[in-house]
Amino acid sequence: MKDRLSRLWNHSSLPVALLLLATVMALVWANSPWADSYRALVDLPLGVSFGNAALKKPLLLWVNDGLMGIFFFLVGLEIKREVLVGELASLRKASLSVAAAIGGMLVPALLYFAVQRGGEPAHAMGWGIPMATDIAFALGLLSLLGSRVPPSLRIFLTALAIVDDIGAVLVIAIFYTDTIALGTLAIGLGLFGVAILANRRGVRTPLLYFLLGTLVWLAFLKSGVHATVAALLMAFTIPARTRIDRDGFREDVQRSMERLASLPPRDHERLPSAEEQRVLDRVAKRLEHVQAPLQTLEHQLYPLVKRIVLPVFALANAGVAIDGHLGEALAHPVALGISFGLVVGKPLGVFTFSFLAVKLKLAELPKGATLRHLLGVGLLAGVGFTMALFIAGLAFDDPALADVSKVGILAGSVVAALLGLGVLAMGKREGADAKAA
Repeated sequence: MKDRLSRLWNHSSLPVALLLLATVMALVWANSPWADSYRALVDLPLGVSFGNAALKKPLLLWVNDGLMGIFFFLVGLEIKREVLVGELASLRKASLSVAAAIGGMLVPALLYFAVQRGGEPAHAMGWGIPMATDIAFALGLLSLLGSRVPPSLRIFLTALAIVDDIGAVLVIAIFYTDTIALGTLAIGLGLFGVAILANRRGVRTPLLYFLLGTLVWLAFLKSGVHATVAALLMAFTIPARTRIDRDGFREDVQRSMERLASLPPRDHERLPSAEEQRVLDRVAKRLEHVQAPLQTLEHQLYPLVKRIVLPVFALANAGVAIDGHLGEALAHPVALGISFGLVVGKPLGVFTFSFLAVKLKLAELPKGATLRHLLGVGLLAGVGFTMALFIAGLAFDDPALADVSKVGILAGSVVAALLGLGVLAMGKREGADAKAA
């Protein structure tokens, strides 16, 4: 039973399933006879105080500003890793993903503006919503296709979504920030500088970075700059260096194992002897030194974020009260602009800019990929969902506009997902292709 639960928890499709379940639960709850309890829950005031200082917010904002900070911190870790050793490590490797991401952000925003032309000025604030890509959903959907798509396509989509996340954070920081308290922001940046200095001095203690990160998050929150920007910045201060190389680790552990084997045998139910414990402690320390804190944190946070943080976010944000007026909501200019941007703008931007980058010899297609694959990935990138819902919460103060924007996000994401899966599923399985050849 334990092994079965472990396999279920680690299944690649579980994050997508949990996101879908949380979304359906939120929609059903918000449109049920118990809708008032849903609204009361997300509006529940919660706070913390330190002497005369107090921070009090509704539960929804604790989720969006606090819990999602963990998500953006993980995004920052992924970006740093990709820049150091991944698909963004060189201009040549990154060029296709960067071109695709730029197209996938620019074209949806322009299409959104086109739909809003001549409309209410407040509607224009939603232009950043269709720029977003939900990396968890997109990659989860791609994994459902198995061998029907080349493995390189997953790498391409991951790098595209990461560049897209960089763009989303810049949009949030620049365009969805109102007034800025410069003094408080300066304090946050100063603490951020302390974290950078700690990295430079070789400090690897997670607790120090956690405490500094909490203070930077709080300073950004109070300054008016969205707190998730602080979370992403702090990720870049996490050390990415190891203290010993792989060969040194192997030799040192081999000597420790030889020492352990030379000790007298003992009863397995007894505690280790003092010498055995010294050997084991040395191995544990060497294991810590051969791993980079960045990769360790990323590995530890990934299941927490994908299986808990994002579903909780969806549950708190996807509860749209439709009240039988779904047609009217879908026909609203904001919902139309968002869904049109996700379903048409995303694939058009990703495909066109990728195609131009390849034709101009600035980039190469992923190994085994075709233009059809680029179109399919562009459609999957139109699954905005989590990131789009997040930006929608920043774009509209009017609850009515926020609700119609969520309808557009959900509708556009569902259509983009179905079309993307359909386009990519048209290809033959790689195994079948090889056999036929």
